Amino acid sequence: MSSFSPKFLTPPLPRCRASTRQKPNRLFAAVSPPATAAPAEVEAARLEPRVEERAGYWVLKEKFRQGINPQEKVKLEKEPMKLVTENGIEELAKLTMEDIDSNKLNKDDVDVRLKWLGLFHRRKHQYGRFMMRLKLPNGVTTSEQTRYLASVIRKYGKEGCADVTTRQNWQIRGVVLPDVPEILQGLAGVGLTSLQSGMDNVRNPVGNPLAGIDPDEIVDTRAYTNLLSQFITANSAGNLALTNLPRKWNVCVVGSHDLYEHPHINDLAYMPATKDGRFGFNLLVGGFFSPKRCEEAIPLDAWVSGDDVIPLCKAVLEAFRDLGTRGNRQKTRMMWLIDELGIEGFRAEVEKRMPNRELERSSPEELVEKKWERRDYLGVHPQKQQGLSYVGLHIPVGRLQADEMDSLARLADEYGTGELRLTVEQNIVIPNIENSKIESLLKEPLLIERFSPEPPILMKGLVACTGSQFCGQGIIETKARALKVTEEVGRLVSVDRPVRMHWTGCPNTCGQVQVADIGFMGCMARDENGKTCEGADVYLGGKIGSDSHLGEIYKKSVPCKDLVPVVVDILVEKFGGVLREREESED
Repeated sequence: MSSFSPKFLTPPLPRCRASTRQKPNRLFAAVSPPATAAPAEVEAARLEPRVEERAGYWVLKEKFRQGINPQEKVKLEKEPMKLVTENGIEELAKLTMEDIDSNKLNKDDVDVRLKWLGLFHRRKHQYGRFMMRLKLPNGVTTSEQTRYLASVIRKYGKEGCADVTTRQNWQIRGVVLPDVPEILQGLAGVGLTSLQSGMDNVRNPVGNPLAGIDPDEIVDTRAYTNLLSQFITANSAGNLALTNLPRKWNVCVVGSHDLYEHPHINDLAYMPATKDGRFGFNLLVGGFFSPKRCEEAIPLDAWVSGDDVIPLCKAVLEAFRDLGTRGNRQKTRMMWLIDELGIEGFRAEVEKRMPNRELERSSPEELVEKKWERRDYLGVHPQKQQGLSYVGLHIPVGRLQADEMDSLARLADEYGTGELRLTVEQNIVIPNIENSKIESLLKEPLLIERFSPEPPILMKGLVACTGSQFCGQGIIETKARALKVTEEVGRLVSVDRPVRMHWTGCPNTCGQVQVADIGFMGCMARDENGKTCEGADVYLGGKIGSDSHLGEIYKKSVPCKDLVPVVVDILVEKFGGVLREREESED
């Protein structure tokens, strides 16, 4: 089956609108290839594709099946996408969990292959229940979609809830298998899909949450992220050319100087740049997190026009699909392939797969300003459209209940245009609000009591993964603990600027602790009596923006009950915090 490759129309060259604050001169620094030495010339045999097309599906060739990981074996035993293309989900949904667990093929369907449909069985903590992950390009959703998702989780009572994720999309919890076919139909009815959102697939395309409304945006990313999502899922039908990757793969399109999109932690990041009067993107590749290794994306030394966003994405994905290794699961992300081939070798493989077998070198005309103070999108801000503003709401650790989602949908309809924007920091923006309605919106009980536009300063940058409450990989509980620790710290110390604190329940680092000012990674520790207890490795120094870099371990295996004084000390020593007792005595 050939992959979907639509034509994209390049927008006119973006013009930066005049800003009310002074901005630095744009730095047109050329993008340089990484300074690492290329490996010795790769043997021709290594460049033979490891997969082949059979009856419409891409399958690992027999000669490359030695030493493959268990997930690859599951894919070989049964093609996961048959649950979609042959409607296997309908039959699976009729089975009881007892029937499923008595048959290995069915058990692997439920625990592994259903992830191709965005369904994750919570076997350890919610046996028989699933988390469902949606595709939501650029984080744009509607009041209708939000109400539908609320109606789904409401029926599951205390087992049902929703999360805003660090990839700018929705996840809903509590789903039971018999309901899945009906839910999938309901999603399609409101223009949503969960297809290809888990396992060895491309994750939600991330873009600027202020796309189209930001007075200082470089380019509106919505059209690009929408097209990427349509290509990746073949308009929600399933793009079989891209469903058998060696591992998951992340993509973003940058449209802001603020780098809200976090390009340095994506497998492919489109960085806006002009070249000879044409608008397009320089490319970063290979950023990823894993328990064994975390790496920032590096320049591919390549530029594509806006017309070639999809052909380039297709070429990179096909190079990864064809050549990526499928052995040790910890060594199958795309950066491992880049290491093996060298950046020039990898670039050559991408170029080989471009429509004209050509790939231009990077442009020195970068459009992202290097020295830019990252703006806070929480609160009330004017849009580029005269008379309109957007309001950024803080969603504590991204968790919502059904009634809260309904209330947000009502606010989007009543005060805006029925639209909501999700962010990678697990917050929500309501755009397109008439300035005359702002005062009334700010008096709404939901904003006063729950989702504040002006949260306490330490709450502003708080992010937390699912943790052990629902996730079988979670070593510690994260969301409630993150809120409790932050509240206690806030009572003890004051700071004059936000400090981004991220929590993740295990080394898979879904909470992205390495990009935080202070990060907490769940682990087992020992208390003062030598007894095993829940703890966290503490990270420091992660940076986002143009000077991005990953944080490093500051202190290992701190018992969770001892984290508050540790964080207080960090804030005082590293972030200019002042102990409130001292502050009061000085008054």
